[in-house]
Order: sequence, then structure tokens, then C-alpha cells
Amino acid sequence: MEAEWMNPFLHSACSVIEQVVQVRPERGEMEMAVWSGDHDLLVKIGLTGQLSFEIAFGLSEEVAVKMASAMMGGYPLESLDMMGESAISELSNMISGNASTLLYNQGIIVDITPPLLLRSEALGQASVMTVPLHLEHIGRFDVLMRVG
Repeated sequence: MEAEWMNPFLHSACSVIEQVVQVRPERGEMEMAVWSGDHDLLVKIGLTGQLSFEIAFGLSEEVAVKMASAMMGGYPLESLDMMGESAISELSNMISGNASTLLYNQGIIVDITPPLLLRSEALGQASVMTVPLHLEHIGRFDVLMRVG
């Protein structure tokens, strides 16, 4: 698997987050990590078709609450309830759908699986490539790709 396949997801994440969360992400450097890393939550999405791999979005619960609140027009959330989990899952779905369109425009046909939101206790220790996106006044949102 090539690190270059992560670029459509990074581009899409920056674009979608800026549109729906109203914050322009600042991209960090690619690093190696594990699925669980420092994430309370991980939203995994599978790709099938001409490419087959898993992409995920990792974040702390505090960041998820802030992002979900922003997505709901600033509605204050005290914790990540079912509505907040749904918002974060939908954000991940929007990013992945947009990325699959970018891949299609490059001649690569893929389908995405529905998002699967996992809590930290359900995360494995597989190696991943990750690129952090820093969101001012919100926190860190990681884009992860499973290696091997």
C-alpha cells in the first residue's frame, strides 16, 4: 500500500472539516503509530474495489464533543451522546465519500463501507501511518491508514 493513497483523504478531511466545522485544519507530518495511539475514539471505514484498505479517523472524546457541537450549529454538548457519535460518524462518512470521488477522478474505482465508531478499549495495536490535523480551539484529528 502506498502512502500516496492517503492524500485524497487528507485533502478531503481538510475541505469537509472547514465546511462543516468552520475551522481550517493545519496539517502535520506523517508518522507511524498504532490504531489505539492516543485516541479515545476511532472511526474506521473500509475501501473495496481497485484499492482495498482501511482508513480511520482518530480523536479524543473532548475533540469529538467540540466537533459535534460545531456541526450542530454550536449546540452545547457536555459529553459525546448518541447524537454526537452520529455526527462524528457522518463527518467520517462525508470525508471518505469525498475522497472516493477524488480517487475516481484519478481513474481508481472504490466503494466505502459504513463508518464503524470504536471506543479505545476495542482498538487493536496494528501499525498505521497517521497524519495529524490540528484544529484551532478544538484539538487534534488524526487521519490513519492501516499498514500491511
